[in-house]
Order: sequence, then C-alpha cells, then structure tokens
Amino acid sequence: MKRKMKRTPKVSVIIPAYNVDRFIGRAIESLQNQTLGDFELLIVDDGSTDRTGQVADRMAERDIRIDVIHTKNRGAAAARNTALDRAQGEYVHFVDGDDWVEPAMLADLVSLADEHDLDLVIAGFYIETYYGEGDQHTSELKNQPSQVFATREEFRSAAWRLFDTNLLYTPWNKLIRRSYIEKCHVRFKPTFWDDFPFVLDLVRDIERVAVTDRAYYHFIRLRAESETSKWRPNMYEKREEEHGWMLDLYEHWGLAGDPLSAEMIQRRYIERLVGCIENLCEPSCTLTGAEKRALAEQMINSERTQLALSVARPKSRMMELMLMPIRAKNAALALAEGQLISFVKRHNTKLFATLKANR
Repeated sequence: MKRKMKRTPKVSVIIPAYNVDRFIGRAIESLQNQTLGDFELLIVDDGSTDRTGQVADRMAERDIRIDVIHTKNRGAAAARNTALDRAQGEYVHFVDGDDWVEPAMLADLVSLADEHDLDLVIAGFYIETYYGEGDQHTSELKNQPSQVFATREEFRSAAWRLFDTNLLYTPWNKLIRRSYIEKCHVRFKPTFWDDFPFVLDLVRDIERVAVTDRAYYHFIRLRAESETSKWRPNMYEKREEEHGWMLDLYEHWGLAGDPLSAEMIQRRYIERLVGCIENLCEPSCTLTGAEKRALAEQMINSERTQLALSVARPKSRMMELMLMPIRAKNAALALAEGQLISFVKRHNTKLFATLKANR
C-alpha cells in the first residue's frame, strides 16, 4: 500500500488484529465515528489467515488517517510494539480488533488529559459476554468515581480500588501520553497475559493520573466460554509470577503494609487460585487423576495460599463458600468444586458470567 504523508495527530490509536474479519470493520467504524477526528489509526494485521488484512486495507483506502501494517504472526504484544514504534500522536489509545468504542471517547479523554496535563487517563468499560443465539448477552459495567489525583502518593494509595474493579489490568481503557511511554521505555513483553506487565511498568513511577467514571469501551467476549475454554498447562506458574509482580509493585510504592492494599492483593491471589484449580478440571487437561490431586494439594498447602486466606476478606457469600475446600486443605473437594465450575462455564455461559461478576 502506498505510504501516506506523515503528520502529527493528537492521538495514535493502535489495533492489533488477528483473524477478526467478522469484527474488525465494526472496530474501525467506531473510531471513524469519533467526535474527535484528529487521530491516526495504526492497524497491525498480525499474520491473519482470514480476510482481516483485506478488510482493513479496503477501509484504509477511503480514510487517510488509517495505516495498515502487515506482519508475520508474532502475537498481540509484538503487534502493539510495532505500532508504538511508528506512532506519532501526542497520546496513545489501544483498541482490540473485536471490540468497539463509543463516539465521545477520544474527545472526552483528551479534554481531561489536556486540562490537567495528565500522563494517564483511566476510563470505565463494559464487559459484554455473548451467549445463545443472536444478540443475547450480559453487560457488566466496570468503573470508579471520577478523580484527578493531586500527587503520585494519592494515586498509589487509591490504586487498590482501581485494581479491585479491573481498571488497572488492561491497556485498552486508557489514554496515555506517548512521550511518557517513550521516557520510561515501556513496551509489551512477549509473555502470556502480556497486557498486565505493560500496565505495571506504566504506573510504577507515574505522577499525573486521573480516572473518569464514564465508560466508553466495549470489551466483547465473542464466543461462548464453552468454545474458548481450554486447559492451560502453565496457568498456576503464570499466576504465581503475576502475584510476584503485584508484590514487587507495592513494595516499590512503599505500601506493602497498607491494610487495604494488602487485602486486595491477597484476595486477588486466592480468587485466581480457584481459577487454577478449575483449570485442572477442563476436559482437555492431559494430567492423570493422581497428578491433578498432587498439583491441587501443592496449590492449597503453599505458604502463599495460607497467607492469602488469613488476609483476604471475600466480598460475597458465594466466594466464602468457594474457599471452604481450600481452607480445609481438602484437595478432593477442591477438585470437585473445580469440576462444577468448569461444567457451568462450558454449558451455561450466562450463568457463569453472572456468577463471576458477583463473586
């Protein structure tokens, strides 16, 4: 495709796209409908084997703001990094190719960032889980009250609430000053769940931050959980690594002993441990029954687990009940619970999404 003239837009919007030809048009159109038109859209076709690249190319031919970059398949982290290296905007915003955003998103976030000279604006978002036939779906709003943090310390002290409502895990509900990304040399790492370490690196020493209670981003769970559910052999090890990242961040912030922050970290750990046990119960798991039992016993008897149980304060009766087998150090009962969760996840997507939202 012919190279377009370089310009300096207000925002660089980055879309990593792999085999989303049914949805990429909607994502692009939602950006073309933005009330702020001063942006460039960098779409990285990450070696798609369907028509994703062609759909993006066709739409780029009619919109000078769109550049499509075709690469070999290397994953979303590499795709986002490729676009970051080419980005020219004052700010950066990430969008996934199967999601969509509301028209006022860029205008509102840029206005807030410009008004308060911010490096990071965090917005709310919707989790929309589709099930059954047609347009049937559940919608879960994730947000926090609006606040411009006066100091770095104020942001750090309040960050536990943002983590607790999932606002600090993903890159796509945020407007980020590009010069800050470059000053901190932040890039996506080639690891499982690559979003989280990027955001952790971003917020580690940040000072000028705001959160808005407005939600613009629609995160779509496109397929039923039963279709995407699969056993991940290294899930427990990756969750342990993630937990270490959180502990390191709060140690760096000097808040390891803060009761509210510590409770959130330990509750987060123990809730994800339930997911690791459920992962052992996926039908595609190749471990023997004895191997599953041994790994479950290792999980529930670890020092980290026992510490988390002593500090965490589950927010629902349902979560209290789900932790009972772990508190009892009963691996057989924990695996039975995992089988039940796995069954619901695969056979009743609506119920699973509702229970997960209210855990």
